[in-house]
Amino acid sequence: MSDNQRWIPLESNPEFLTSVGVSSKWRINDVYGLDSELLATLPSPALAVLLLFPLNDKFESYFQKEEEAKKSESVSPSVYFMKQTVGNACGTIALIHAVANNLGRIDVSTGHLKNFLDATKDLSPDERAVKLEADVGLSSAHEESAQGGQTEAPSRDEKVNLHFIALVEKDGGLYELEPNMTPTLPSLNIHQWSIAFDAPNTPLCFSFLSFEMLSDAAKVCRELMAVDPEEVHFTLVALTAAE
Repeated sequence: MSDNQRWIPLESNPEFLTSVGVSSKWRINDVYGLDSELLATLPSPALAVLLLFPLNDKFESYFQKEEEAKKSESVSPSVYFMKQTVGNACGTIALIHAVANNLGRIDVSTGHLKNFLDATKDLSPDERAVKLEADVGLSSAHEESAQGGQTEAPSRDEKVNLHFIALVEKDGGLYELEPNMTPTLPSLNIHQWSIAFDAPNTPLCFSFLSFEMLSDAAKVCRELMAVDPEEVHFTLVALTAAE
């Protein structure tokens, strides 16, 4: 993580995507539950699920056990993945992951996000992280969105013990995109039902279980949330059609 660069923590402000050029045909919706009836209330199609969860010793232990138990399989070369080197940028990176892996379906007009994706499409995950550090347009959009949320934004130097990940469908697999920033957890890349520690920049993938993105993403989220049943600081949102 960059020693000198930290952004203001971003809550799930639905206006962020349109501010960086994503078509208004798509929006961020709250996910109120993981059972099939509540998932069915979301507009269709749903392209990605974003989970905000707390970082604590129980999750660290869980990820360590998962890494020991399961190994990676091949990953589609078309998966867009980037590391995180800017503090408090995990929310924006999760949104970038959600959009970048669905460009065949989402229109992104000329602007900060399209410029960034065009400039980084052929770069490595580490090189993309460096580009984000220097991207004034996206950092400004992030800050404006953070300041415009429903609650008062914390200081950029405040320790926030919450982290965003994105779950996306790509080429027949469900990918969990974890930008690998948090120093209290081992090195994480991408997993579905597994974690790789100290892994290379190549993402990790497992095949779909049901071939239905929301259903499979819900299973991943349930497993993570069950790690600490007494914890209540979870937030789920989905990138879906606007209607």
